[in-house]
Amino acid sequence: MLFMCGQNSVRSPMAAVLARHLFGRSLYVGSAGVMKGEIDPFVTAAIDEIGLDLTRHRPQTLEELEENEGLAFDLVITLSPDAHHRALELTRTNAIDVEYWPTPDPTLASGNREQRLDAYRAVRDELENRIRLRFRQP
Repeated sequence: MLFMCGQNSVRSPMAAVLARHLFGRSLYVGSAGVMKGEIDPFVTAAIDEIGLDLTRHRPQTLEELEENEGLAFDLVITLSPDAHHRALELTRTNAIDVEYWPTPDPTLASGNREQRLDAYRAVRDELENRIRLRFRQP
């Protein structure tokens, strides 16, 4: 499965690391963005809090993923409107299913560090719950 968001720096890497944690090697999981963003330290902090590691993640575009690994995905889960539109374009030439999971962008949160980190935690927890529900993990 492939998780896609706008810049592959917040939502899609969070979803991918959570899915890998839940499914291990039983499921091939990737992530990409419409554009290539920068590594977000709040994402690293929110994921680190639950004992997972994103330090090896490097944001990549869908085109970079296709060039490096190919697009051998049966399912693309999009987490932002721009990613959803881009994924739907893939269905013209690839036999893939696309699901849209509208997910808030925590980078828009304001306030002090803790308040902003809370927004990332909320997205992390929402994604974990959606992944568990969709793929029936207890």
